[in-house]
Amino acid sequence: MPELPEVEITCRGIEPALQGQAVTEVRVRQPRLRYPVPEDLAERLPGQVVRAVRRRGKYILVEFEAGCLLIHLGMSGSLRVVPAERAPLKHDHFDLVVGAQAVRLRDPRRFGAVLWLPHPALSHPLLAGLGLEPLEDEFDGGVLHALCAGRNTPIKLLIMDSHLLVGVGNIYASESLFRSRIHPQTPAGTLSRQRCERLATCIRETLHDALAAGGSSLRDFVHSDGGSGYFQQQYFAYGRDGEACRVCGSTIRRLVMGQRATFFCPRCQRRSASARS
Repeated sequence: MPELPEVEITCRGIEPALQGQAVTEVRVRQPRLRYPVPEDLAERLPGQVVRAVRRRGKYILVEFEAGCLLIHLGMSGSLRVVPAERAPLKHDHFDLVVGAQAVRLRDPRRFGAVLWLPHPALSHPLLAGLGLEPLEDEFDGGVLHALCAGRNTPIKLLIMDSHLLVGVGNIYASESLFRSRIHPQTPAGTLSRQRCERLATCIRETLHDALAAGGSSLRDFVHSDGGSGYFQQQYFAYGRDGEACRVCGSTIRRLVMGQRATFFCPRCQRRSASARS
């Protein structure tokens, strides 16, 4: 599933095509996505001018004066800027057309979403319960330590909880924990303020590094121009089970947490060291 860096890169990629432009047409070829695509989009949007394109968590928000178009990429989706008259492929389900260009949603597994939200959009149930943005100034070690306090939840599951912290999915949680030398199963409430400071810094650094590398192109994710990211070439832990740790040479291990594969180095991320106060 595309995570925060991939969604942010997508926003940046489609913004130049949409910002300040009037919608000329909406094409819905497959209305049955994760949620039904609103039937009136083709009548509602033409003529409306895009005021902003931004991200909230893993959601893309295309803002208009009258409301907001919410797009989620699901498990395998991507948004591409293509010539409006380019013939769609099998999994190209939705086009937002602005003049000679279209922002096209490709979603092979159909777990994505295209919804219309009236203002205030952030009060919609999909957005209202979202947690902190890890790239915002408000997120730091003190805030993370407060979120962890009194919780026995493993730290990896906590930082992946979108009600607490948004956008840190499986890949970047594993990489951030490796960089901070914290074992993923460490109970969150046992982490000291110092450890939380380190982890918060590593989360931000990992996300910024992923953005600089164009995100991670695994399976279906591509940029809005069809290009690929290459952050996967920099992974320390994710997907490297059975391989040598890039830092100490130990064998990277895999375990399952919250029904998701988790990757860690047993030497660099010893549990006893991780929980030390």
